[in-house]
Amino acid sequence: MYKLLIRPLLFLFDPEKVHYFTFSLIRIASKIPGFPSLFRGLYLVEDKRLETEVFGLKFKNPVGLAAGFDKDAKLYNELSNFGFGFIEIGTLTPVGQEGNPKKRLFRLKEDSAIINRMGFNNGGVKEAVERLKKNKGVLIGGNIGKNKVTPNEEAVNDYEICFETLFPYVDYFVVNVSSPNTPNLRELQEKEPLKKLLQTLENNKLQVSNHKPILLKIAPDLTDSQLLDIIEIVNETKIAGVIATNTTLSREGLQSENKSETGGLSGKPLTNRSTEVIRFLSEKSNKSFPIIGVGGIHSAQDAMEKLQAGASLVQLYTGFIYEGPKLVKDINKEILKNFKLLNFKLFYL
Repeated sequence: MYKLLIRPLLFLFDPEKVHYFTFSLIRIASKIPGFPSLFRGLYLVEDKRLETEVFGLKFKNPVGLAAGFDKDAKLYNELSNFGFGFIEIGTLTPVGQEGNPKKRLFRLKEDSAIINRMGFNNGGVKEAVERLKKNKGVLIGGNIGKNKVTPNEEAVNDYEICFETLFPYVDYFVVNVSSPNTPNLRELQEKEPLKKLLQTLENNKLQVSNHKPILLKIAPDLTDSQLLDIIEIVNETKIAGVIATNTTLSREGLQSENKSETGGLSGKPLTNRSTEVIRFLSEKSNKSFPIIGVGGIHSAQDAMEKLQAGASLVQLYTGFIYEGPKLVKDINKEILKNFKLLNFKLFYL
């Protein structure tokens, strides 16, 4: 129904406007008695075998919603009814910002892809916290970044502010230094500044009793040498793991006429590269840390390939937009079908 009726209608309009319109529809529908239960009945797969413990957290299932969809934590409770095992909010910055000028979100229909140059548009971390206080049991990841006007030399301060403000309200953190849409942000992926940033956050975490894992989200455009640096940094700083991958700057093989728009590309063109990065990190690190696989998951088989390559969990974004919420159910059912093959009862400390 989604791909035959709903998606063609939504795709007639501007993608950013449709995003907010869809949010409003989901919010309204979720207030109608019986509708949340209907959504869960349609899309939620409940099975003890799907429960997965990764970096000290227990996930009801290994399929999550990636950051960028619910940036400001406005709809995470309602979105959880579509069968997700966890929701990642953000990217959040210390101070709210408008992001880059519109138009900044583009569908590439022929490529089943999206280009965005949103630029960390969000209302600021304090606004998000007020909404997170209403959490009804959803496992939440907090994706954090720096404000556009903050120079890289002072970026660590922005990450610390977000980290400390969000700490009581999220289950894990994601350090985003890999978005291509904030000027010079990706320079923070270089070895020394990245090590300093992660070590600072880890030291802050050690000062409190609660265990809150810190993950690093990386770009798919890193070279093998840079990926080896990432492995070294993760092991040195003792952060919990890596999210692979963010959007790409590559435009190789695209067919859509708006393929030259600037920004980060997500969707099917990223499927193979993100899986390659997952496999490289897993093999070269001897599986020494967990990986969340994201990028180009448009089918249950795409998700399985990432899990088999070494991911412990997967996340959806563009695939959720193109394929609809049934994709979440399809992935979880496929995991159950291949349960013994995946040996899913792995526990990461």
